[in-house]
Amino acid sequence: MSQSKPMPSDPELTLHDYLRQCGLTADGIPEPALLPEPPVPAAPHPKEVVAPLSPPAPAGASPAVEEERVRYSVRIRELPSEERPRERLMHYGADALSTAELLAILLRTGTGQRSAVNLAEHLLKEFHGLRGLAGATLDELQKVNGIGEAKATEIKAAIEFGRRLVAASPEERRKIRSPRDVYDLLGPGLRDEKREHFIAVLLDTKNGVIRQRTISVGDLSSSIVHPREVFTEAIRNSAASIIVAHNHPSGDPAPSPEDAAVTRRLVEAGNLLGIEVLDHIVLGDGRWASLKEKGLM
Repeated sequence: MSQSKPMPSDPELTLHDYLRQCGLTADGIPEPALLPEPPVPAAPHPKEVVAPLSPPAPAGASPAVEEERVRYSVRIRELPSEERPRERLMHYGADALSTAELLAILLRTGTGQRSAVNLAEHLLKEFHGLRGLAGATLDELQKVNGIGEAKATEIKAAIEFGRRLVAASPEERRKIRSPRDVYDLLGPGLRDEKREHFIAVLLDTKNGVIRQRTISVGDLSSSIVHPREVFTEAIRNSAASIIVAHNHPSGDPAPSPEDAAVTRRLVEAGNLLGIEVLDHIVLGDGRWASLKEKGLM
């Protein structure tokens, strides 16, 4: 039998307190060991959130907004150096570049949706090739997204520079000596046209072609031509004489009474201005007719 602990001599200590000090309950039953407090779970690591590259488009956003937010084209500076137009020109020469690449060098920059090359390709498509681009006005160029006043004027300046370069080399100009030469010059480009195109071929003093200019595009049966448009181009390019021509979509080059009337008006205007109208050629399917040879002018 275990020896009981002596009662404390402290008169202030009660039996209950004494039992508590001995680890017993008031009934003499040992108190259960206190369980350790459960560990506090560690705070979870914050989930990694990847911010989107661009803010989400607002509800109901128009396709234009989405188009500005997403870019699929590759900027020129993102291309390998050997594929950039400027570097290609330096390594291989200007003749190795496409028309769009040459134009891209002139543009220098594109837009948020188009690289400079893509913008150049869009311009050529919008104006149906280099010849159409050369004939576009400043206002028409600036209507294309990405072409401001500066780019439009640079394009026009470059085209005019090229035109003057050609004009400065008369020995290299194509010579017009007969109606057949006019057909060879214009026929291939007009063979499949479904509308009449009225064209002025501007000549120097030796009948060398300075340039050709489409004056008007008519409906299936006629063209509307005013002497002002014809001779404005002739004066601007210092032409000594001109030959006018138009196609007949029917393929029959026989001149109509309207063709003869237009020719007479142009001859009269040319006489006043000192710019001779040498001939009016009607182009058909593999054939042509000269109003001068037919005595209609």
